[in-house]
Amino acid sequence: MRGRITVFSLIAVALAPLTAQSPDPAALGPLEQAYQSLQTRDYDLAVDFFRKAVEAAPARGSIRKDFAYTYLKIGRNEAARDQFAEAVRLDPQDHHVALEYAFLCHETGMTVEARRVFDRIRKTGDATAQQAFENIDRPLEEGIERWRKALEKSPDNFSVHRELAELAERRDELELAAEHYEKAWRLRPDLRSLLVDLGRVWQSLGRAEAAASALLAASRGAEPMAAERARELLPARYPYVYEFRRALELDPKNVELHRELAYLLLAMDRREEAEREFRAIVQLTPEDLLSTAQLGFLLLARKDSAAALPLLERVLKGPDEELADRVRTALGMPQTLKRRPETPRAKVSLEAKTLAERSLEAGYMKDAVKYLAVAHETDPADFAVMLKLGWAHNILKQDELALGWFDLARRSPEPLVAAEAGRAYGNLRPAQARLRTSVWLFPVYSTRWRDLFSYGQVKTEIRLGKLPLRPYVSTRFVGDTRRTTGDALPQYLSESSIILGVGLATMPWHGAVSWFEAGTAVSYLWARKDQPRIAPDYRGGVSFSRGFGRLLGGEGAGVFFETTADAVFLSRFQNDIILYSQNRLGVTLPAFASGFQSQLFWNYHVTADAQRQYWANFFESGPGLRFRWQWMPPSLSFTVSALRGAYHITDGNPRAPVFYDLRVGIWYAYTR
Repeated sequence: MRGRITVFSLIAVALAPLTAQSPDPAALGPLEQAYQSLQTRDYDLAVDFFRKAVEAAPARGSIRKDFAYTYLKIGRNEAARDQFAEAVRLDPQDHHVALEYAFLCHETGMTVEARRVFDRIRKTGDATAQQAFENIDRPLEEGIERWRKALEKSPDNFSVHRELAELAERRDELELAAEHYEKAWRLRPDLRSLLVDLGRVWQSLGRAEAAASALLAASRGAEPMAAERARELLPARYPYVYEFRRALELDPKNVELHRELAYLLLAMDRREEAEREFRAIVQLTPEDLLSTAQLGFLLLARKDSAAALPLLERVLKGPDEELADRVRTALGMPQTLKRRPETPRAKVSLEAKTLAERSLEAGYMKDAVKYLAVAHETDPADFAVMLKLGWAHNILKQDELALGWFDLARRSPEPLVAAEAGRAYGNLRPAQARLRTSVWLFPVYSTRWRDLFSYGQVKTEIRLGKLPLRPYVSTRFVGDTRRTTGDALPQYLSESSIILGVGLATMPWHGAVSWFEAGTAVSYLWARKDQPRIAPDYRGGVSFSRGFGRLLGGEGAGVFFETTADAVFLSRFQNDIILYSQNRLGVTLPAFASGFQSQLFWNYHVTADAQRQYWANFFESGPGLRFRWQWMPPSLSFTVSALRGAYHITDGNPRAPVFYDLRVGIWYAYTR
């Protein structure tokens, strides 16, 4: 090896013109400078230029090779190995480079990879590869045979199983390696580093689920280095509940695994399952007072005082007086007056909450969840931490987990925490409920028509797990007070109907929802001549709604913009498609001391249709005022708008092309 490196600089200089015959243009300059640096033996500078050349032309294997030899010249064998690996990947038929790579693998401890490469090359008749393969393979084969004979004499010898597994893995006898890694671990279940080895081998065998179980078990409750190795092999996502259960089937005495699953189930509001996990922890480690207290609280919540009180009494008698005081609070007992020094557990909780707060401020939500989970595990009765976990999961769009944390936090004895968590739970709960019923009403008076129009809908949706579609049943009301214009030939201003229907809607996506509905319209006007009293009704379309800035009922005053857009197909309007765009730009005014909240804005509305009917093609604009009082339900508001409108189509339009209207409306919505 050293002989090849010594003459490399001369070879590189001689071959530089050939290498540069058809280089990538971006790599030409760095390559020339790299070879010039080699001539002057400035290897560090050559490394820098080779790195730039590789970045400019990553698919050129010749650059990778020269780069690798340069690394060898300065003794950076692992870096050279990695460059040779890329060169082999780009040109698998270059056996000379493959041999260099294999020798470096062997020298840097990657014996398994070295053996595989030598095995591949020796099959082409290469004597060097054959000899190198035998030098690696023969000791492995002899060692495996020797340990197999040792097992015949001592079948329960932990060290023999482990040695045999390691040799088998290095020789690519993966089934044999998996068998003896598992046997070694069964003999020493406290050494969870063996689960990392077992999971790695199972991954190589394609047994993904079994590997995930072993690695998950090793990542919790193992020595730190083994846990870190396991996490590197696990998927980047958080494990599912069923994966925790499979890991526990493999490692049923893993307390940390039980504990994390218990808190996950608790956050998901699966209390019975969480109770079983806490019970398992208490049975395995009776001295774990945190889990004992949590189990006691769960039993107390479901009014099983007979089972809860002995557990909570054990906590009261234990050495953790801070935890004992929390139990006293839950039981309505007086606190102790003894001043206690801060315990290491409290310090851990404080540090975790501090790191979580910094992560929240910086927007690193995943880190915040990790630190908050540590704080909750350390102090499971800290409701402020539960509330922050809810918000963090909500921002990460993990609403099911967020809902569970909000549900826990709203039971806080601190009024502010309980109130905030209760509001968040109430806002989030409808979207996660199996059945969700929403009601909206919008009565509006128009001076143009001198009529009161009323619109409303009651809709019950069914949530189908994680499917993006939700079936629903609906009752709509569309009507007005006067029922006609009052002319000699009545012209109806609304559908004057109750519409019963069933439909299907998509989940909201960036404010957009698609829907379709089929039903029956029942007119409440017996004397209506232009349509039957009962008629089929088919409608559907796409709706979009977004608000920006300081909205009404928000935290402060300022500019806002709201827009809604709808494209609606209506079978009862001659299968027409009607397009609406309603926009408001204005300012939210500071709230009065009396709780009066208001907005001033400018309306700009556009309506059009596919069939170009005169009554459905117009625009309106004008000032508006919206207001409410803080004591009202959040979705209740009053609107007054003064509008000037104009029709786009005048041919055949019996109405004046320009109109004015003062509209006063009330909006109310409710979801449960």
